[in-house]
Amino acid sequence: MDAHTEPSATHIVPVRTYILVFLALIVGTIVTWQVALIDLGPFNVVVALTIAVCKASLVVLFFMHVKYSPRLTKLVVLAGIFWLIILLAMTETDLLTRHWMGVPGR
Repeated sequence: MDAHTEPSATHIVPVRTYILVFLALIVGTIVTWQVALIDLGPFNVVVALTIAVCKASLVVLFFMHVKYSPRLTKLVVLAGIFWLIILLAMTETDLLTRHWMGVPGR
């Protein structure tokens, strides 16, 4: 057989899975909205980001088919997340150290 007649090895995701993930995303959105109405002090951002990360994980795993992809695709996604963490850490260190030098002219 040549390359054009071989069956593809793709994973077929049932529609039920997509519906359940969609409902989970809707519930996550409603929970985010309800938590935003409650004053949790400094934990508002932590809770909102936690919910956002969970929702983003569902989108990446199911709608972008990373869950059923080969290892290389999962490695590329993890490398992208790692790179994002590096960029955020460097930005945070810049913001935290700006006051060390003071303002010129004062």
